[in-house]
Amino acid sequence: MSQTPELRIAELEAELAAQRSEMQDFTYTVSHDLRASLRHIISYAHLVQEDAGPQLSDEVQGFLNTITDSAKHMGVLMDGLMELSRLGTVAVNFGVVSLHDVVHAARAALSERHPGRVVHWQIAANLPAVRGDAALVALSVRHVLDNAVKFTAHAGAAVIVVTAQVDAAHGLARVTIADNGAGYNPAMQDKLFHQFQRLHTVKQFPGIGMGLALTRKAMQRMGGSVSAHGQVDQGCTVQLVFGVA
Repeated sequence: MSQTPELRIAELEAELAAQRSEMQDFTYTVSHDLRASLRHIISYAHLVQEDAGPQLSDEVQGFLNTITDSAKHMGVLMDGLMELSRLGTVAVNFGVVSLHDVVHAARAALSERHPGRVVHWQIAANLPAVRGDAALVALSVRHVLDNAVKFTAHAGAAVIVVTAQVDAAHGLARVTIADNGAGYNPAMQDKLFHQFQRLHTVKQFPGIGMGLALTRKAMQRMGGSVSAHGQVDQGCTVQLVFGVA
């Protein structure tokens, strides 16, 4: 007897949920197990520097520094993987979230982190309330604004504009964050929302290429979306689409 479409869909959904759970468990376990090895690498490199430092040439000292720095960087990458894994399993608690409060809180936090930066903020007064998880909404907005601050670091006069438009007919709120920073090559658009994909070198801008990947995961968990477009040296515009409250 053939399966009904409803039963087949239920089986496929169960298989997909099991695969997601296995992948999340794998990512979390690997991240934790690898951390022990990283701690050993960093600790023993420090021991060698302390015990044999005076006997080592500058070149060998440089090798040890590279080992330590690389191990620390790998730890940062693992933090990103763990955060991405966590977003895939964390409970989503829907409620009414004030975008006004979220945006201004993120702006204040960024100003504290970058006390020497001068950024001209243009934040719309009519930012709406949206339907979403308060922590996930804050995470999404924070990462996008953090990128805007980061990639306007070399702009003569950094400008970040935050606006919103409510589409009542479809029950959506579209939040747009635009900057006049470095932008990016549109040919690299496909890499934009994948983990560890950087569109600029580390020397140009710091980071591991995880912010937009985390934003996409958070928005997906809330049934929303994120998109972006930009041009080299002409800034970037990111749009977050939430359900309207």
